Amino acid sequence: QVQLVESGGGLVQAGGSLRLSCAASGRTFTSYAMGWFRRNPGKERDFVAGINWSGRRTYYSNSVRGRFTISRDNDKNTVYLQMDSLKSEDTAVYYCAQGRGPEHSYLNGYEFWGQGTQVTVSS
Repeated sequence: QVQLVESGGGLVQAGGSLRLSCAASGRTFTSYAMGWFRRNPGKERDFVAGINWSGRRTYYSNSVRGRFTISRDNDKNTVYLQMDSLKSEDTAVYYCAQGRGPEHSYLNGYEFWGQGTQVTVSS
């Protein structure tokens, strides 16, 4: 079965950086888009960033564009989220997700999810 394991979360001061990693297993990594989402307690899960199977196409929410960078290493079956210039409003549990196909889709485009990793940004 598909497993997605996130790592790299933690506590950081505003203006700092973190890099999240997500190791995927269970099916052919290069056949699927990957994404990152986040959620705060009592709120819906929000899209953060997506990347297609080859890594050539990336997508970002307006709130993180220019500060976050998604990338993937298809040899390592791993997707990353580099987060720079962090703000207190970036505090959330971050989830890695694997797509339904090779290209990112905003509409119900992801079907498997990791357990999440907490990111806390102190102001």
